[in-house]
Amino acid sequence: MKIAVISVTENGNKISRRIAAGIGIACDRFAFSKHCDGSAVPFDDMKQMTAKCFGEYDGIIFICACGIAVRMIAPHVVSKLSDPAVVVIDESGKFAISLLSGHIGKANALTEKVAEIIGAEPVITTATDVGGKFSPDSFAAANDLYICEYDIAKEIAAETANGGNVGFYSDTGCLNTPPFCDNKRLGICISSDAAKMPFEHTLHLIPKDIIIGAGCKKGTSAEKFELFLLSQLAENKLDIRRVKALCTIDIKREENAILTFCHNHNIPPQFYSAAELMAVKGQFTSSEFVLKTTGADNICERSAMVMGKSLLVKKQAMNGMTFAAAEAPVKIDFNRRVL
Repeated sequence: MKIAVISVTENGNKISRRIAAGIGIACDRFAFSKHCDGSAVPFDDMKQMTAKCFGEYDGIIFICACGIAVRMIAPHVVSKLSDPAVVVIDESGKFAISLLSGHIGKANALTEKVAEIIGAEPVITTATDVGGKFSPDSFAAANDLYICEYDIAKEIAAETANGGNVGFYSDTGCLNTPPFCDNKRLGICISSDAAKMPFEHTLHLIPKDIIIGAGCKKGTSAEKFELFLLSQLAENKLDIRRVKALCTIDIKREENAILTFCHNHNIPPQFYSAAELMAVKGQFTSSEFVLKTTGADNICERSAMVMGKSLLVKKQAMNGMTFAAAEAPVKIDFNRRVL
């Protein structure tokens, strides 16, 4: 998760420094030019800065009045499926308010985190959180699960918020499972098979358990690279909704084809040094040319296995592009929280 902190006053800038020092995740600070320091990026146009951050960051923390933040983000709000988390902190640092994308965007968790850092009171208004009820959105976000049916997720959230209970089925073992009921009408199904229907109204939560390892020649067309990866996934019957990350060597950190694919499909890229890749244990398709060029004898298979537990698809190559896929371990814990 990558966070932007936007402040407009001198005290707000001080608060943003405290947040950046304690947040523990990637965090960039932006301060109104009149109250900026050497470690923050100055701005004069807040609307322009908000538009930039809304498209580039997973979360935005405004340190300003709530009304200002609302007006800044209003033109950019589209859907809770894609909008970043938005948190507002008042200029004195007394309250941290979860404003947008509380569950899926992780704004509620971000609110609690920043409130703890600066000693503020967290303000969270989502019904399931206020009532201490089960939220499928929060549960899915915390456990890397893809939500297939958002209408049913809303139905389950409403049911639990009103004191009801739902059914539950899982292909994998779960920790700290709360008491579910024998509800044949409405329930949750954790499985990589979205065709399973254990309930009349089934909310399918698909574990993100596939790691793509990939590489490409410098300057490879983003369109060609995307077509290659999608065809490999389809050929090997791997649902793109199961993809947890795309991994590759760090010299490809700025490769447009890789970054575009990850952006288009909301898949986080992960980059590793040649030394990190060569330290991965296993039998891999070795190439002397790749070793001489990059410092690692194989990019795609080794990259996939940094996070994977078993290799599902060995190296596939075409026109300077490579693909491999590994299965990642799945650990479901109902007590896990995001951030």
